[in-house]
Amino acid sequence: MFLKTLLTAAAVAVAMPAFAEGTITVTEAYARAGSPMSKAGAAFMVISNSGAEDDRLIDASSEIAVKTELHTHIAGADGVMQMVHVPEGFVIPANGSHELARGGDHVMFMGLKQPMQQDDVVTVTLVFEKAGEMVIEVPVDLTRGQGTMMDQGGGMGHMHGAQMNGAAATN
Repeated sequence: MFLKTLLTAAAVAVAMPAFAEGTITVTEAYARAGSPMSKAGAAFMVISNSGAEDDRLIDASSEIAVKTELHTHIAGADGVMQMVHVPEGFVIPANGSHELARGGDHVMFMGLKQPMQQDDVVTVTLVFEKAGEMVIEVPVDLTRGQGTMMDQGGGMGHMHGAQMNGAAATN
């Protein structure tokens, strides 16, 4: 009887989400690379949290690249902007949102296994501290930001006032 009660309690605990289901949503997502020959690319999006507690994006993965990491841009000692891995991830505030944008926080794809082509769709798994895993389909848009100073050098520059496409998300 004890074993049956223990197994039932364990099954209930596993079935109950630690964080209210559906509190995290992803919108305005797109992915791009600097050129068809690039070995790196990135994904950008707005992550919203309708929950009453902060959550944290702690990891991301995708089959499109050898390595996928959470990155941001920081000014180096010489004032030059550098991309760096952010192992602690990004806080998604309660009843708020966090934008992953060019020139700022983003999902970085390193060692692309194939070129990113316009209108392709990249599957990305986002991992949240409380909400768990969320698989999203991110459209590739190579035309955003064409002609910006950062793009002319092949970088992942920040663009203001852009119209963005959505991403389909499943949680």
